[in-house]
Amino acid sequence: MPREFSTAVMTDFAHGPSTIRLGDLEVPRLGYGAMQIPGPMVWGEPRDPVRVRQVLRRVVDLGIRLIDTSWYYGPLVANRFIRETLHPYPKDLVLVTKLGGKRTPDKGWAPALDPAELSRGCDEDLRTLKLERVDLVHLRWIEPSDVPFKESLDAVIELKRRGKVRHIGLSNVTLAQLREATERTTIVSVQNLYSVAAGERHVDIPGMEVAGQEELLDRCTKDGIVFFPFFSLALPFGPKRDAPVIATTARAHGATQSQVALAWSLARSPMMLPIPGTSSPGHLEENWNARTLRLSQDEIARISAARK
Repeated sequence: MPREFSTAVMTDFAHGPSTIRLGDLEVPRLGYGAMQIPGPMVWGEPRDPVRVRQVLRRVVDLGIRLIDTSWYYGPLVANRFIRETLHPYPKDLVLVTKLGGKRTPDKGWAPALDPAELSRGCDEDLRTLKLERVDLVHLRWIEPSDVPFKESLDAVIELKRRGKVRHIGLSNVTLAQLREATERTTIVSVQNLYSVAAGERHVDIPGMEVAGQEELLDRCTKDGIVFFPFFSLALPFGPKRDAPVIATTARAHGATQSQVALAWSLARSPMMLPIPGTSSPGHLEENWNARTLRLSQDEIARISAARK
């Protein structure tokens, strides 16, 4: 039987729909990303463990029903805090994990894409989150890799066949990789960098797929594939990029720039599901309240034009 969003369906999303389906799962169209639970550089223990637990409890209290995490956030730190704070989980809480990466001793990031590594990573997610099956796993593609994309994808398909994974998504992929994957299995989601502030032409981050995101998002919208954007406003590397039109729009609404970015994302496509992360209860409330921010068609058009 499908596991559906069991609380009252929300109608206060200014740019609907209010909920979205991931295969047989249904969640509100704004989630929470756990990347900021660990310490600086997504490494080690958080600076304020008490506040992290407050945030996680507030995530559930607000009605957010999707948390995006991974065993290699910390590593193992984000999952542990989620389990210790929220287990036993609400029956309608969807936990999304990510396979294909690992951390290096210098706090760097590296691919972990061969079948054995993917299997071990899945087992770590199951163990540290105390799950029998992960609701949704994103295969995170990281270049350079000695493993062919098809081989990594087939390994995740095998994890699903073995009952360890409920649904499969992709992360950091091209449109060509999405097409290849959908020929082999059902893909319910894509999680890629999507910068509201800068647009794809003004972003160049090593190791992250940026080009062609508008076309990829349009393909997801057409095919009913959920699109998880990350780094939608604040980019992790390089100089800060000003976005005057977002700042002007925020002032006009008495909102923050992050709220405007989230509202624009929700308006951009009905398949968009933002997953902003934070370790601050106040910032979490701001992000959640962005769902009620209604932008005019002129404002949406101006922000869209500034990205090109």
